[in-house]
Amino acid sequence: MARQPEDTTKSKAGEKSSDSALIRELAMLLDETNLTEIEIERAGLRVRVARNISIAASMPGGYQPAAPLAAAGPPPVADIAKHPGMVPSPMVGTVYWASEPGAKPFIEVGSRVAAGQTLLIIEAMKTMNQIPSPRAGTVTQILIEDGQPVEFGEPLVIIE
Repeated sequence: MARQPEDTTKSKAGEKSSDSALIRELAMLLDETNLTEIEIERAGLRVRVARNISIAASMPGGYQPAAPLAAAGPPPVADIAKHPGMVPSPMVGTVYWASEPGAKPFIEVGSRVAAGQTLLIIEAMKTMNQIPSPRAGTVTQILIEDGQPVEFGEPLVIIE
């Protein structure tokens, strides 16, 4: 007696409906618990259900932001990237203010620099690249933090 092949369309349709039911159940669980994501793995099936949420910050009614401290330098330029004294990053990497941890920084706000003087170091692919000053002047702003990653063209320093 020959054996009949199983009807795979019925089993696949049953799997799809049970998968849909599982996803619906997980979505309802997200709503009930105010979670943003649930992931479950069962019998080789891995399901992740997530939802996007937006958070709106609100301030108390009587909140007054503190007035910015007046800087001794010139008024800030609306777009720093268009500032004539802006020094852009010539490469992608990580910025360091000094030659080694704990050492004195190459520059500080108010420092006088000469053309060609090292402003900072950008590490790229385990190579330390000294970034020279394109002009002589006074450092009025340092726009990056020590150890911060930077992109090509990102403003680093303003020299006036």
